[in-house]
Amino acid sequence: MSLLEKYYTDEHRLFRDAVRRYYEKEVTPYVEKWEKDGIVPRQAWKKLGEMGFLCPWLPEEYGGMGVDFLYSFILTEELAPTHCGGFFFPLHSDIIVPYISTFGTDEQKKRWLPGCAAGDIITAVAMTEPGTGSDLAAMRTTAVKEDGHYIINGQKTFISNGICCDLVIVAAVTNPNAASPYEGMSLIVVEEGTPGFEKGRNLEKIGLHSQDTSEMAFVDCRVPEENLLGQEGYGFYYLMEKLQQERLVCAMGSQVGAEEALRLTIDYTKTREAFGRPISRFQYISFELAKMATEVEIGRAFLESCLIDHLDKKLDVKRASMAKYWICEMLNRVVSQCVQFHGGYGYMEEYPIARMFRDARVQTIYAGTSEIMLLIISRQLGL
Repeated sequence: MSLLEKYYTDEHRLFRDAVRRYYEKEVTPYVEKWEKDGIVPRQAWKKLGEMGFLCPWLPEEYGGMGVDFLYSFILTEELAPTHCGGFFFPLHSDIIVPYISTFGTDEQKKRWLPGCAAGDIITAVAMTEPGTGSDLAAMRTTAVKEDGHYIINGQKTFISNGICCDLVIVAAVTNPNAASPYEGMSLIVVEEGTPGFEKGRNLEKIGLHSQDTSEMAFVDCRVPEENLLGQEGYGFYYLMEKLQQERLVCAMGSQVGAEEALRLTIDYTKTREAFGRPISRFQYISFELAKMATEVEIGRAFLESCLIDHLDKKLDVKRASMAKYWICEMLNRVVSQCVQFHGGYGYMEEYPIARMFRDARVQTIYAGTSEIMLLIISRQLGL
């Protein structure tokens, strides 16, 4: 029995039914085109917003439904069968917009949040730089205050939603003389069309082909002081506070991805025959499927436990990091074996498992690599 069962209400179940029907009509039929185009069109975002599926947790005054985080989980769960890993609305809804909701001023919330919920504003966050990944202390992008504005200069890369975004939260150094590099960083909101804000090309990736990822350049980019998010110098701490939910979101996507890959593979091995019988009847394959099913079941139990903690505002750094590390690694183990059991067909683009294999690889890299997760966990253990 699911640990979450007692948390689900009739409203959750009705919401799931609505999401499933919507995806079947508005997402699944278009996935192949989006993969070839290298981007999910704005119209798809707008339709999602019209259905109330973007940022459902936002208060009604900002265009949301004021519901709990389980609604976000349902949206992620039901996306897995569409095999569209590149529709990155969970990044927008559950990772980036919460920065504005939590740290924004009343004016900023009124200005941006309704558009975020409606699909009129697509968001991105710019942390990674060409020479800076996990080490945020080495950040080179600067924001110098001048005449009521911040003048931003620097480069960012691997920015998800980077082509389609209308608003990007930029991490920049506002005080290079701070006692610690972590105390000199701030978050500044830059809007599309701001002079000096330049989007680069849509980067070609191994997987997530329908998800737009770009470079960004800020050349004397002049942003009003009013676009500072929260307090100056607190950017690093804001990022650290919100990274727990970000890592949970990654674990959610990886868990449901592993479940879908296993489902596809069990179905395939039951129908694919060799030597006169379904290959699922061969002991080695049946045992390996049993092992994968066990790992997937363990992942589900741990994820649901973390979700319950998150609902109760008790999810700590250690468990969030463990979930991100183990479940994302588990996904990659499972999907790799699933490709193997599809044989030559697993290497063919027409089979969903091939795309899932490519899309899974990045899960152990973004939002903190597996190695960084292990470092965090070991420190939480006092090592």
